Amino acid sequence: MLITAAIAKIHRAVVTQAELDYVGSITIDSDLLAACGMKEFQMVHINNVANGKHWETYILAGPAGKGDICLNGPPARLFSPGNIVIIIAYAQMEPSELKGGPTVVFVDEKNKITKIKKHDDIAIGATTETA
Repeated sequence: MLITAAIAKIHRAVVTQAELDYVGSITIDSDLLAACGMKEFQMVHINNVANGKHWETYILAGPAGKGDICLNGPPARLFSPGNIVIIIAYAQMEPSELKGGPTVVFVDEKNKITKIKKHDDIAIGATTETA
């Protein structure tokens, strides 16, 4: 049996752009992707803190260091520049493969990394933090 588990999260990022006339997806700064382990074209869930809206789409890698979080296509109607979002990547795995929780990347108002929290073992709740 496979379970679906969160493997990476970008916590409280700020939407920098919303482009309705685009094919679709979310563009995320490459530095943020590298920090949390998300990959280009991977499916993610995006939750809008401002209005509770939820969207699922795939990632496009944006230029490193620019802080881009851009909702492209239909989600541009649900997410506006300045909205705070939580972006979560999931993976399907055997329960025995689940050795820890998601890597969580915390950002400031310009989407610059302020903290990275890695959960090494869910069962005992051990965590490590790096800045």
